[in-house]
Amino acid sequence: MAVEKNSSVVEFLLVGLSEQPELQLPLFFLFLVNYVVTVLGNLSLVTLICLNLHLHTPMYFFLCNLSIIDFCYSFVFTPKMLMGFISESNIISFPECMAQLFFFCFFVNSECYVLTAMAYDRYVAICKPLKYTIVMSPKVCFLLMSGSYLMGFSGAMVHTGLMLRLTFCDSKTINHYMCDIFPLLQLSCSSTYANELASSVIVGTVIIASSLIILVSYAFILFNVIHMSPAKGWSKAIRTCGSHIITVGLFYGSGLLAYVKPSSAESFSQGRIFSVFYTIVVPMLNPLIYSLRNKDVKLALKKTLKRITN
Repeated sequence: MAVEKNSSVVEFLLVGLSEQPELQLPLFFLFLVNYVVTVLGNLSLVTLICLNLHLHTPMYFFLCNLSIIDFCYSFVFTPKMLMGFISESNIISFPECMAQLFFFCFFVNSECYVLTAMAYDRYVAICKPLKYTIVMSPKVCFLLMSGSYLMGFSGAMVHTGLMLRLTFCDSKTINHYMCDIFPLLQLSCSSTYANELASSVIVGTVIIASSLIILVSYAFILFNVIHMSPAKGWSKAIRTCGSHIITVGLFYGSGLLAYVKPSSAESFSQGRIFSVFYTIVVPMLNPLIYSLRNKDVKLALKKTLKRITN
């Protein structure tokens, strides 16, 4: 009833990642492999952390939650995208579109705050090692994670609630492969001022707050490392922070490039491509980044495989 009252559009047509027919099948298999690797990689990392006691530390607690977010994140877009590659018309109903928008906002905001909490954890580990177990107590870790999910949920509720108030008249083609905020706002035939204002405030708060905390944390880490012996300091910093820096760079970098204000159809296409990185590629890479050069994870994998074989 709410759909009929606020909009004459009961379904949307997703343009998808590419409109070229000859690319649909290759893209289907490419993203199918990506989807399988993402699900198996994140699920395996969560399982390893849960089963091995030596990984029950704050660092791996946050990493476990990051993998859970990425695991759930992959279900928001990829199945629908895969169906779009092999179906004649990539249609999504209004309720499905709003649900996709909600979970997209929830997981992307939550991931920003989890990455911020991980930066603070690395700061305490390197700059205050003697107080680490006290500062990063289980209670503090739980509060940081609860706050991350709460902030993500609040932002998602605001975005989705304001979107439901809009009227969508005749236009129903979304120039994207998912129900994102700005492509949807372009289709509305009612005022989008409140939505744009809320987006600016929420996105600005997330980016400024998380970026500031991450930058300050790493500034203190760098200052602390400089005062250590060169070999010991850089080795410790790279070992404990390298994976996180790569993840933050990929996630924030691709996210910012995707939301640069487009001015042409070509820019819209580029925005879709950059969106693929932080919505689909980064969730696949995270478990690989945190496991390939991580001695603790490799040890946990060996122990787990040994239990299975025995």
